[in-house]
Amino acid sequence: MAVLKVKFTKNKRDKLAQVLWILNWISVVTGIILFSLGLFLKIEIRKRNELMANQEVHSVPNMLIAVGVIACGINFLGGKICYDCSDTNKFHRWKLFMLPYIICTFFFTFCILVGALMCYTMRNDLEESLYLGLKEALKFYKDTDTPGRCFLKRTIDMLQIEFQCCGNNGFRDWFEIQWISMRYLDMSNKEVQDRLKSNVDGKYLMDGVPFSCCNINSPRPCIQNQLTNNSAHYNYNFQSEELNVWRKGCRKALLEYYTQIMQSIGFTVLIIWLFELSVLTGVRYLQTAMENVLQQGDPDSESDGWLLENSFVETARSNLNIIKNLGKSNQINAISGNEDPNMDIPTADYGPDNVPPKQIPIVSQTPS
Repeated sequence: MAVLKVKFTKNKRDKLAQVLWILNWISVVTGIILFSLGLFLKIEIRKRNELMANQEVHSVPNMLIAVGVIACGINFLGGKICYDCSDTNKFHRWKLFMLPYIICTFFFTFCILVGALMCYTMRNDLEESLYLGLKEALKFYKDTDTPGRCFLKRTIDMLQIEFQCCGNNGFRDWFEIQWISMRYLDMSNKEVQDRLKSNVDGKYLMDGVPFSCCNINSPRPCIQNQLTNNSAHYNYNFQSEELNVWRKGCRKALLEYYTQIMQSIGFTVLIIWLFELSVLTGVRYLQTAMENVLQQGDPDSESDGWLLENSFVETARSNLNIIKNLGKSNQINAISGNEDPNMDIPTADYGPDNVPPKQIPIVSQTPS
């Protein structure tokens, strides 16, 4: 029994073909939108590429770009097919091509759904990439004279100012690294020497943060050095007072920023998937209705259209049997055919069972 069978008159078939022609052209536009969303996400990630350790985060925008390009081609071809399907004579040229086209479009539509889901599942990979990337970038904040690293100070400062964040997980991350270059330290100063000697790795560590961590909304002048020393500042209590540096870590700030973008893109891609699925359903109805018209021989007659000619179970069973029979036929051909190099048995030309016919003895008659 056919699944979701619908009866179509000639007028309904013509209108369906016209509507699908328009929808396929709209789908070309949605393909451009997919491409644009993927390109936008790729540019946003590349802006802070040096702060990310794992390059696999580019897989989502790359997939959206690829799907968008393919969508333009497939829907352009689909529009041409639907336009010709309004005429039974023109449908002949697409008859054998339509079923493979629908199958390929179905798998392509599934890829759009995968792209939408990847936008929602990308968060964990992005969080790990940002954590490792920021941790490594903070170590090179001081290396303003080292080729390849001299830009990191400006990048991190602009990041902390733009996203109102400080450090990787928080401002205390700056306490664990030397973020002041040795060229700006007075090595003859006893305090500097003591700090360098007190650390096992010989680093100049301090309870201070760069200027870019300062909260511009705070009425008090920024306290960025000796944050944990209450006596170093007038009317200051580190434990109880609200610090005038950004409390949020840059990893969390960036993660919230990218998550918001990806959720918006994922929702848009999901809507496009539903639209593409509806167009594919209409094309399937048009294909089956037109094929039934050709079988009836009357282009003006009514015809049935369906999604599946048989039920889901019967369709799955028949496809499985086809696959099994293909496997068995390949095995039989490999065993019985002459392609087997281990079989070198000559075959006779007589009889189906290679049994030679019996010879009738000839009796010679002697004259009596």
